[in-house]
Amino acid sequence: MKIPLPSKNTRYFLNGNNFNVLCLFFFLLPWMTQAHPVPPKKEFYSLLVYHLKDKGQEAILDNYCQQALLPVLHKQGFGKIGVFKPINNDTTLYILIPSSNLGKLLKWPENAMKDAAYVRDGKEYLEAAWDKPAYSRMENIILEAFPEMPHMATPGFQKDTGAIYELRSYEGPTERLYQNKVDMFNKGNEVGIFNRLGFNAIFYSSVLSGSRMPNLMYMTSFTSRAEREAHWKAFGADAEWKKLIGDSYYAHNVSHQDIILCHAKPYSDY
Repeated sequence: MKIPLPSKNTRYFLNGNNFNVLCLFFFLLPWMTQAHPVPPKKEFYSLLVYHLKDKGQEAILDNYCQQALLPVLHKQGFGKIGVFKPINNDTTLYILIPSSNLGKLLKWPENAMKDAAYVRDGKEYLEAAWDKPAYSRMENIILEAFPEMPHMATPGFQKDTGAIYELRSYEGPTERLYQNKVDMFNKGNEVGIFNRLGFNAIFYSSVLSGSRMPNLMYMTSFTSRAEREAHWKAFGADAEWKKLIGDSYYAHNVSHQDIILCHAKPYSDY
């Protein structure tokens, strides 16, 4: 169907009524934008989990992360990269990579191999022999930020080797009950309680792809172990939390949880 173009004799008139409507539109435009803001674009995260067998593999990973991985990720435009080691576990390393572009997040390894400096500086890791690998096994967990915290945050304190980063994983017994727990964080304002009590959250997220499903994961941070214990004690005694956890609507929505306390590696952006 062709839409006829106006002829050279076509005339347009702006009468008084049309002019008033036009003025009203431009007057109300700022208010309309504020009343119906565009929701912030949620981030995605890649959580790399390296399982190690000894200190030798950890040394290779440390060198790779510091000399090759973090530099190439920064060069590709990724934000702060977190590298965390569990306090009571010498055989695991966590690397947290944020991005607002899921496609870019999934493609970074392929793009990194086009970077000469990355290939050169990561040679020990990238070209490890079959009988001398840099790790025993690795996982790549893909996460999507919660609506109530669409972007990753940095701790509200200066970088300190004694800081505690608490990574939690909550598995649901079914997809429906898992979503119920996600709603508890967002619509139920569990995120708001954490914020009010100063838990210094790094992220809250749904696991889109991982070895344990359905699942959500989040990370909070504290200046010390003692501060962490004090915050959780205050959380357990909080009136709003007691009301939320006592609501039968949110019952039985977690079947398994993991609590992992970590320190950040010295070269980590956190």
